[in-house]
Amino acid sequence: MSVTFWIGFGIAVYIAVGLGIALMARRQLGAGVSEFFLANRKLGGFVSALTYSATTYSAFMMIGLAGLTYLTGVGALGFELTYLCGMFMMVFFLPRFWLVGKKYGYISPMELLSDRYQNKGVGATAAILALVFLVPYGAVQLMGVGYLMNGISGGEIPVVVGIIIAVVCAIAWSRIAGLRSVAWTDAFQALLMITVSAVVLGVVINALGGFGAFFGKLESAVPGLLTVPTAKGSWNLNMFIGLALPWLFFLISNPQVSQRLFIPKSVTAMKQMLGGFLIFGFIYTLISVLWGFGATLLVPGLENADLATPRLLSLTMIPTGLAIVVMIGITAAAISTIDSILLTLSSVWARDIHKGLINPKVSEKGELRVGQWVIPIMAIIAFVFAWWAAGKTGLDFMIAPLASAASAGLLMAVPTIFGAFFWKRGTAFGAIVSMIVGAIIVLVFQLTGCKPLGWWPGVWGFVVCVPLFVIVSLATKPPREKAEEFIGYLKGALKKGRFI
Repeated sequence: MSVTFWIGFGIAVYIAVGLGIALMARRQLGAGVSEFFLANRKLGGFVSALTYSATTYSAFMMIGLAGLTYLTGVGALGFELTYLCGMFMMVFFLPRFWLVGKKYGYISPMELLSDRYQNKGVGATAAILALVFLVPYGAVQLMGVGYLMNGISGGEIPVVVGIIIAVVCAIAWSRIAGLRSVAWTDAFQALLMITVSAVVLGVVINALGGFGAFFGKLESAVPGLLTVPTAKGSWNLNMFIGLALPWLFFLISNPQVSQRLFIPKSVTAMKQMLGGFLIFGFIYTLISVLWGFGATLLVPGLENADLATPRLLSLTMIPTGLAIVVMIGITAAAISTIDSILLTLSSVWARDIHKGLINPKVSEKGELRVGQWVIPIMAIIAFVFAWWAAGKTGLDFMIAPLASAASAGLLMAVPTIFGAFFWKRGTAFGAIVSMIVGAIIVLVFQLTGCKPLGWWPGVWGFVVCVPLFVIVSLATKPPREKAEEFIGYLKGALKKGRFI
């Protein structure tokens, strides 16, 4: 039987298992918006850690980061480790998000901002940023699945077919039981993706003669990829900061991630989520980078570096069955991220735009219905973007840079988020102006390819929005009563218990 047949069979088994898990989760689904979008804030530490990991680490890793390593070398490792370095902020933000989420019943991070600044326009502005910039981030997950199936099948499966499969699965698992469904399938997918990728990396390293021979061949065959900057000029200071800055603040800037900070059921579960994610993330980062270097040695000369992993998996040294299991693991990683994005965007639309601005008197049942209908709409938009971008070539259309570019727009909400938790003087007007101006700069520079002085769009946007937030806030009136209540509550609650 052909490889294409076995790919189809493997995907069918994966979908059946995922669907079964989602339907089991549905049996425990309660009523209400909090239940659907946050699993009623009662997830244990193990599942919380895995859903956080699966939401964060996606097709970006084994396709995008491996491809970036293939093209630009060891600098890709430093870029990705920036995210783990940024996790030190978890010590400050995880207990704060968790505490105020429980006290005030926030569903989305944008609702938190609206309440803290006493202006629904703040949450709506942050929501619009998410709706605009998370579409390309979701699309790169779909592109990863398409590239993967196309590469392993030797081109027999069109890229668009893989994209469609990922879209359908993401819609189904998001709608079946909300976050409870997504979290349970995430746990299954996270374990699958890290296990199979580690096994096949072992096969590749062994085929190259072990770790000693592997690094020796790298040093002799592609020494330029082991230095920073490379001989090609990759990973100069501008490129590194441009890609790494959005990654440093990814924890709080990306709402599909920060929304996860509401869900642990206890302080113990919160600690387990953080520890489990750090271990998972470090291991998966090393696997992805080593995978990219393995592809550099075994499948050199690819025009599209994002095809490094698919081409590597198609080599005869890797048993077909094992390659298909890896393909399923990477597909699982991508789908876990896109369904989390869809769920977050639906909650953002329902709570912060529909209820916040359009129909404040909507019932909880009506709000939930709106959110559920947004899921397929956003999925279709992401599909169209992925279909368009999949036909493009060049560094700017690779999965890793596209993902970072999407997060660059979300970076504009970071000063507002810091101000909400740590600066009583911050104002709604300062938040709205800084986010809008920063986002416009990022969008214009990204669409035109403009990089003044060589600095990337996200850097320029951030350089402008930070002082703008401070200056406009100092010139306008803050919500002093709410700021005192909000920050005062956190100070008191943090003193009472050991959270991290």
